[in-house]
Amino acid sequence: MSALVPLLVTLPLLGAAVALIFGRRRRVQVGVSITTLTLVAVVAAILLYAVDASGVPLAVSVGGWPIPFGIVLYVDRLAALLVVVSSIVLLAVLIFSVGQGAADGDDETPVSIFHPSYLILAAGIFNAFIAGDLFNLYVGFEILLVASYVLITLGSTESRIRTGVVYIVVSLVSSILFLAAIAAIYGALGTVNMAQLADRMGELPDEVQLVLHLMLLLAFSIKAAVFPLSFWLPDSYPTAPAPVTAVFAGLLTKVGVYAMIRTETQIFRENDVNTLLLIVALATMVVGILGAVAQAELKRILSFTLVSHIGYMVFGLAVGTAEALGATIYYMVHHIVVQTTLFLAVGLIERRAGSTSILKVKGLMRAAPFLAVLYFIPAINLGGLPPFSGFIGKYALFDAAAAVGTPLMYVLMVGGIVTSLLTLYALMRAWNLSFWREDEDQADEPGLVDRISYLDAAPASGIQTERRVIPRVMTAATAGMVVVTLALTIFAGPLYRLCASIGEALPYPVSLTQLQEEVDDAN
Repeated sequence: MSALVPLLVTLPLLGAAVALIFGRRRRVQVGVSITTLTLVAVVAAILLYAVDASGVPLAVSVGGWPIPFGIVLYVDRLAALLVVVSSIVLLAVLIFSVGQGAADGDDETPVSIFHPSYLILAAGIFNAFIAGDLFNLYVGFEILLVASYVLITLGSTESRIRTGVVYIVVSLVSSILFLAAIAAIYGALGTVNMAQLADRMGELPDEVQLVLHLMLLLAFSIKAAVFPLSFWLPDSYPTAPAPVTAVFAGLLTKVGVYAMIRTETQIFRENDVNTLLLIVALATMVVGILGAVAQAELKRILSFTLVSHIGYMVFGLAVGTAEALGATIYYMVHHIVVQTTLFLAVGLIERRAGSTSILKVKGLMRAAPFLAVLYFIPAINLGGLPPFSGFIGKYALFDAAAAVGTPLMYVLMVGGIVTSLLTLYALMRAWNLSFWREDEDQADEPGLVDRISYLDAAPASGIQTERRVIPRVMTAATAGMVVVTLALTIFAGPLYRLCASIGEALPYPVSLTQLQEEVDDAN
């Protein structure tokens, strides 16, 4: 079974090479990309079943090098679950992009460039999830970031190049901080293997641990868009093509959150900065959602809600109990799927209405009722209405915080409830204006104009593009993702039990001896 672990990274890299070779054959590239991600999803599902049934993680030392000198790929329940969810999301967005590319040609997503870059992005994401040492985690980040530099500037429009440069600069700063932290940790402890770091970190003075801890947190917080290091995200994501924005919003920030979870629970168990994380989580939730309320453009609204809901994950991580960690994992899975689905739905709205400004889009309920459903279901899910997965995840987080019972926990709970209500307000306001507002006959009602006049000066509120036909493939991909969001609710029991088992295991990381035994068994 361990022989399957390297396939999670090698399959996308090989697929990218084949797609690049067949750069002028659209159908071959599409077939290669879909086949590759499907195989990864199947392999990841098999690995998830294996590690969940046995309760024993799988580890492979690449090249047969002894630990800690070799690269170790490590798959436990958490890594396997995130690879399964990520591969499903990547596959759905890929199908969406295929429909868009077939309809628009190479203007939005040049196929010869898009498919190799997309598969390299997938390889970087999967590599980060299964990395067993900090340097390989850094390599995973760099692989996905290099691919994202290409994807975020596809089309080479002025706005994409401008925001792409900001994204690249911020990403490079984060990578430099991460690499500096790795160098400092290696200099202090002589290793970057996570299992060995967990054994050795307690040998350092508390002050040194704190410095190393904060260096890594700073680097990961930039990647995860944690306030106040989230300033780059709302301007960078909305300008990219719809499929690129969807996959970035769903996955890239979660890789940063995943890195925070790994390091907090495995390496720095005895060095507590949870109070700082709670304060940062509250600020991220509140500031992010206030930014969303002030927007008039759907992609920017979703980008700010993305920032605010990262705060929930940091909140659960800072609570630190097994119950809170399980709830955090469940909420992360929920958010990956729901946020991606909403961005795909907004991509359809942009094609149908020629705009994503809620001041300009109107009458879509009558013109495209099915599109209204595709937006409405994930919107109320993200807002946390029962019985959807958003409500389940938030309730579990609040329940874990209430069990701790400190005053700061109750403050965070109030902040989380307010954030949830404002999320629902921002998304339903967009729903009312875009879908229920009729065309010209009712658009000029004085009361309505007065209620939304404060949005007139919002960024990008006046952008208008050409209206285009929505291909059935794009609608089917979005509908498929909506079904997945519903599945998170229908199968919430088994999924939450899996996440709870992950939460129980995280505070007790595998030791170096256990890791060596797993590698020996694999060999």
